[in-house]
Amino acid sequence: MLVNPIKNGIVLDHISAGTGMKLYKVLRLNELECPVAIITNAFSAKMGKKDIIKIDGVVQLDLDVIGYMDPGVTVNKIENSVVVERKHLSLPETISDVIHCKNPRCITSVEQELPHKFKLVDRENKVYRCIYCEAKSK
Repeated sequence: MLVNPIKNGIVLDHISAGTGMKLYKVLRLNELECPVAIITNAFSAKMGKKDIIKIDGVVQLDLDVIGYMDPGVTVNKIENSVVVERKHLSLPETISDVIHCKNPRCITSVEQELPHKFKLVDRENKVYRCIYCEAKSK
């Protein structure tokens, strides 16, 4: 399989195998005008298998969403075919409008325009709580 290198854009690397398509959908990469390549189940000496997303264009991505969905992702910014910046993501301290509060008594169920904000309370178990009612995510 041959996927051309990108000149200017972003490569999301070290995505857990099977998570690439989920990220593609959540980030709405299908709406981009530039080429996007998704490689699934690529060999990785470190991970066994991994997914990779290559975006051949300069775009803004919500790194908190990526970090929440797969905290091990590496974001590589490419300029003139060279990696100029590399970020290793982890779980964000807060996240907005990615997960929604399931508590029917939460203010967000009545006030629909309020953002669904969650704060990280347990990094090891990936537990977030609603900032309004303290309900756990998931």
